[in-house]
Amino acid sequence: MQTDDVSLKKALKPIHLWAIGVGLVISGEYFGWNYGWGVAGTVGLLLATLVITGLYFTFIFSFTELTTAIPHAGGPFAYALKAFGPLGALVAGYATLIEFLLATPAIALALGSYIHFLYPAVPIVPASIVSFVVFTGINMLGIQEAAWFSLIMTLLAIGELLVFIGVVAPHFQLQTFLNNPMPFGWGGVFAALPFAIWLFVCLEGVAMVAEEVKDGNNAIAKGYISALLTLTILALAVMIGVGGIAPWDKLDSLDYPLPESMALVLGRDNPLTKLFASVGLFGLIASFHGIIISYSRQMFALARSGYLPAGLARVSRTRKVPYVALLVGGALGVLALTLLDTSKLVILSTIGAVVVYIISMLALFKLRVSRPDMARPFRAPFYPYFPAVALGLAVVTLVAMVYFYPWLSGLFVGGLLMVMGLFIAAGKHRNAPNPLSVEANGTV
Repeated sequence: MQTDDVSLKKALKPIHLWAIGVGLVISGEYFGWNYGWGVAGTVGLLLATLVITGLYFTFIFSFTELTTAIPHAGGPFAYALKAFGPLGALVAGYATLIEFLLATPAIALALGSYIHFLYPAVPIVPASIVSFVVFTGINMLGIQEAAWFSLIMTLLAIGELLVFIGVVAPHFQLQTFLNNPMPFGWGGVFAALPFAIWLFVCLEGVAMVAEEVKDGNNAIAKGYISALLTLTILALAVMIGVGGIAPWDKLDSLDYPLPESMALVLGRDNPLTKLFASVGLFGLIASFHGIIISYSRQMFALARSGYLPAGLARVSRTRKVPYVALLVGGALGVLALTLLDTSKLVILSTIGAVVVYIISMLALFKLRVSRPDMARPFRAPFYPYFPAVALGLAVVTLVAMVYFYPWLSGLFVGGLLMVMGLFIAAGKHRNAPNPLSVEANGTV
């Protein structure tokens, strides 16, 4: 049932935000990054990951200023709207939707692949589609219930990764990790950047639940920073650990590199291998579930602001969740997983992410100048250096992705131009409603 009230329920605490943040990303430790080995080798991907880790540290510490100053379900869309107006908001909203809507089918395919690894008789694509149905349904229960589910799945996923690291550590060999470490030279490092981003992509999705946070300012900062530290440690440990126990060229095109690496070391029928593949679903579920939360809030915010059909802003009467956005987002995800493979979905999602990072940092600089009086409960440390480093690294990454993946970049730009053309033709660049008339501190 729908209602005229389009407000969201405030129920989230720092522990929920940490869980959502880690949960959004943790599937990146389970798959996707290993495709980077195919274009860069082990050391090449490691170097790309160190660069991207620097990007995320400087970006998240800067991005948190925007999230706490403008706690809005639109996230980057809202920041760009305040800084650059409707067209800037359109670019940010489009890029965010591409990032999140295409990350979910990639994870769904990995879920299907893990299930297929355990039960070869189960086809990958049908299992992936069932995943969308199940977790869209869970999100219909309400944000507090969804957040607690995310917390449980995230804790199980972290525990599982720690067990995995403990099991494979005794089998680690530096010689294996350094075998053919950079087969494509420095060019491979740049080609691997989108796969390194996959280790952290969607972390900024915490911003999409900013309207549903109790004591928003402190909770958001704590949630972001603790999640980033957790993910950095896990990402480096898993990547180095897997690279040191099995030849990378046997794992660089799979959606289940972790259980397969254990199978190469311990044997496919080893109980530990089977156990890990079974509980490995927790990490994928945590991210899949968390990203569904984020893209539904982004669609809700865009629709509420007149950038998408108004029906997507409908909120259920009792559960206070954007149920139409959940259903439409799930349908689009199912369509995407039937049209594109995992590596292409990863690249398109990360292109969207990098565009979001660029426009967010530009918005931060712009608002520091145009709105110096705006309440900023959390201020970016080492300003202007942190946001400048984040912006510079994001621009370099985007240029590299356009160079190495031109047709996917063209697909992204073509979609943006089409959406922008429709937006301008409808005159919404002049009269789109402004959802930011009241700021976080209650002042106009």
